[in-house]
Amino acid sequence: MARYNKDEATGDGIAAVIVTLLLVPQGLAYALLAGMPPETGLYASIVPLIIYGLFGTSRALSVGPAALTSLMTASAAGAIAGGNPQLFIQAAIAMALLSGAILLVMAALRMGWLTNLLSHPVILGFVSGCAIIIAASQLSHLLGVDASGENILELGRNLLPRLGEIHWITVAMGALAIACLIIPKKMAGPLKRSALPGWLSAFLGKSGPVLAVLVTTLVNIGLGLDQQGLAVVGAIPDGLPQPVWPSLQAAQWHQVLVPALLLALIGFVESISLAQALAAKRRERINANRELLGLGLANVTSGLSGSFAVTGSFSRTTVSFEAGARTPMTGLLAGLAMGVVALWFTGLFTRVPQAALGAIIVMGVLSLIELRELKNLWHSSRPDSLAMAATLAGVLLVNVQTGLLIGVVLSLVLFLWRASQPHVAEVGLVPGTHHFRNIDRHDVVVENAVLSIRVDESLWFGNARPMEDLLYDRAMARPEVRHLVLMCSAINHLDASAVESLESLNERLDAAGVQLHLSEVKGPVMDRLKKNHLLSVLSGQVFLSQYQAVETLGGSTHNA
Repeated sequence: MARYNKDEATGDGIAAVIVTLLLVPQGLAYALLAGMPPETGLYASIVPLIIYGLFGTSRALSVGPAALTSLMTASAAGAIAGGNPQLFIQAAIAMALLSGAILLVMAALRMGWLTNLLSHPVILGFVSGCAIIIAASQLSHLLGVDASGENILELGRNLLPRLGEIHWITVAMGALAIACLIIPKKMAGPLKRSALPGWLSAFLGKSGPVLAVLVTTLVNIGLGLDQQGLAVVGAIPDGLPQPVWPSLQAAQWHQVLVPALLLALIGFVESISLAQALAAKRRERINANRELLGLGLANVTSGLSGSFAVTGSFSRTTVSFEAGARTPMTGLLAGLAMGVVALWFTGLFTRVPQAALGAIIVMGVLSLIELRELKNLWHSSRPDSLAMAATLAGVLLVNVQTGLLIGVVLSLVLFLWRASQPHVAEVGLVPGTHHFRNIDRHDVVVENAVLSIRVDESLWFGNARPMEDLLYDRAMARPEVRHLVLMCSAINHLDASAVESLESLNERLDAAGVQLHLSEVKGPVMDRLKKNHLLSVLSGQVFLSQYQAVETLGGSTHNA
């Protein structure tokens, strides 16, 4: 704070005002998506923002209600509550608390690496599936009919029979809101090229939610449409959130645990990727463990405030960044401003049409649908495309939690499958150099009696035995070979199983009259070998370089 200057305060203040204007309609909309009372969307935007502003490291990240975490909350809490609205709210609060606690444990143990369990294709499949479910779930609010479901099949089965009950005033209001959301987006490019200040053009380009709520509310008030069946937000209690603790039985806490873990993982992945992308633009650094701490505390306080899980919001963060947010103080100021709204201005939002909030949600998630990437992955990596498709199908056809679990399992399976099948190349000397390259890709010279093999992966129990058999078979396939040189330049680690397999390979080759040699062994790998018996029984030598090995062992050569 001692170095906090006027320019930073001005940038943070402007960004905070703009973020607050977006937070109000989005908070109400995401509370609707989460199945929670409207005031909880405001509560999730007060203390969590202040806490993240104090403990987070991103200068622009806007933490609060967001689409994915709101949908995950609705899906998991609905499964636990079984139609009991009070139990639903308690389960949602408990999930926020537990997901925050999990993030705090991860921060204490420096376990940010756990997010690597989700591969990029799996995240794409999950996010795209969630976006489709979110958009489909809001059709009931845009059409004025009562239809719900936790997957696309249930939504369709419940919605189609009720199409004859469409409330056309609601449809018109939803269409008006969508128009209000589209117009600023279309104007974003011209606004950026105009003479307006950057922060103002950024806000106007993203002002769709504010415009949609303002216009539809004024039309509703002017025409009294809520008296003709238009669903509105309704009464929102004034005041700041009071501390609460969820009243759940032990068995219900256990039910909440897995959804909370998934919420924590997805929330952190969404936040950290967004924070790092924006930090790179300003050449700033993001401390992953501090982000775990900040986001964990934000979720704990959201739960204690009687609200649902929060994470970084893409739309608000982008606006905050472009509006000139300079420090995390932006979030703190926005949280204080939301507190003022909750204290004295909630009455302004009682006649906001739910159709407008549904439109905000739908338009906000359409950009998250990345089905085109599925086609691209099919051409570049079939296993990754199948992982994305399976995750997408799990979300759409079963539910959000199942889809994500499928994605996590597939990420691990793909990792283990790839690690168990490392790339292996026979290498030869590039003429006129000391470099060795793959004989299938380059014109190289190889020694008749020397088989040079490069393994492009660390060796561990998952690939050690297949690697042993592969190397032995290659040596036995060439009767003239008297030396097998294992080029270790790409091997970073050996576990006990790998060392045992190398000892076994050494014995098998020695019995067949072939010596095993090692070259270009890295320091940590050599340290590991010195603690075992391999070096003392190795039939060959350890060479500093592959060139030295071939020069020492070679005789007659031929072109590969």
